[in-house]
Amino acid sequence: MASDPRPNLKPLSLHVPEPRFRPGDAVDFAEVEVPAAGAAPRPDTAAAPRSFADLAYTMVRVLDDEGRAVGPWDPKLSPDTLRRMLRHMALVRAFDERMFRAQRQGKTSFYMKSLGEEAVAVAAAHALDRDDMCFPSYRQQGLLIARDFPLVNMMNQIYSNRGDKLQGKQLPIMYSEKDHGFFSISGNLTTQYPQAVGWAMASAAKGDTRIAATWCGEGSTAEGDFHSALTFATVYRAPVIFNVVNNQWAISSFSGFAGAEATTFAARAIGYGIAGLRVDGNDALAVYAATQWAAERARTNAGPTLIEHFTYRAEGHSTSDDPSQYRSAGEPTAWPLGDPITRLKDHLIAIGEWDEARHAAQDKELAEHVRAEQKAAEQNGILGHGLHQPLDSLFDGVFEEMPWHLREQQQQMIAEEETSGRPWARK
Repeated sequence: MASDPRPNLKPLSLHVPEPRFRPGDAVDFAEVEVPAAGAAPRPDTAAAPRSFADLAYTMVRVLDDEGRAVGPWDPKLSPDTLRRMLRHMALVRAFDERMFRAQRQGKTSFYMKSLGEEAVAVAAAHALDRDDMCFPSYRQQGLLIARDFPLVNMMNQIYSNRGDKLQGKQLPIMYSEKDHGFFSISGNLTTQYPQAVGWAMASAAKGDTRIAATWCGEGSTAEGDFHSALTFATVYRAPVIFNVVNNQWAISSFSGFAGAEATTFAARAIGYGIAGLRVDGNDALAVYAATQWAAERARTNAGPTLIEHFTYRAEGHSTSDDPSQYRSAGEPTAWPLGDPITRLKDHLIAIGEWDEARHAAQDKELAEHVRAEQKAAEQNGILGHGLHQPLDSLFDGVFEEMPWHLREQQQQMIAEEETSGRPWARK
């Protein structure tokens, strides 16, 4: 090997990100900077993004440690609205717990909880108009629940049973509900970002007033679709809200592998010349206020906004994941921003509009409601109870009119089933 032409320099080295805490480690989140609630300024929604670039590096917070709503971002919501938000967040948690147990009982193959992230979807849903189009990732079931979508319909999809409108052709939890402004979830990361921008551009092109909102995890910002979407959005000032849910972990890879050690995820907005906000994702009032602000920008043709929701995934990535294999068990309880439901509950109690007894009664009521909905859904079948959809419907839903080659394959499949003697049903 040739001699080093620069013997006076140290050898180059490659930096490989490493999480601070591994299984068995004591957890100390002292390095996480949590600014005081109410300290972040609230710019005019028509302001140029460069004039408030600092908001991509600090954190918009409304609820302080005493449960008070403080500062310019306080949306000053009515007690009734606050109680509805609290109820929807608690319902998401009850639904998640029941469906998690259903998967463990073998009633479905897969589930993903949003424990600790309920405010991200529920508060945003309350701030958006009901006819705005949402392009979610796979942990925003709170959008549907906050829009009062029937739980039994969600459960039918999770069970892939006879009541599943998607006919068992989607992975459990990958809902699709056009009438509730909920675009089909895809297992391919971040495909929803350019789809949301395209929908928003179409809305603007035809002079509509509806906007789009989309969500992805922080790990997904490393995908090319993320950057393509931001490029189109800034060029055409698409009326879209980009939500990056920074819950610290992308399955077993911590956020450093997506660039968190270098800067915030909200800072990605700055390079594209769009508005960027970093928000306390466990503060429902902050999430509501940021979404409301971004929606006004979008609706007044001021352009897109990227919101980083700084939060924490309290449990595993999914029912197929064991977080004890890659992170400390002490992380969820040590997370400095607390629990979103507890914080909103404490705020309502602080202003004299709630109490612990009412909260406990609500939890019991919601648990019973979810249990009843589950019982109704299971009347349509569960995993392992045989074929729930007509076998010859397997080829439906791909083309408006089935092409010859699929029709040929369908007939071949039917002939094989009839020859086998196995019981099956036509549609």
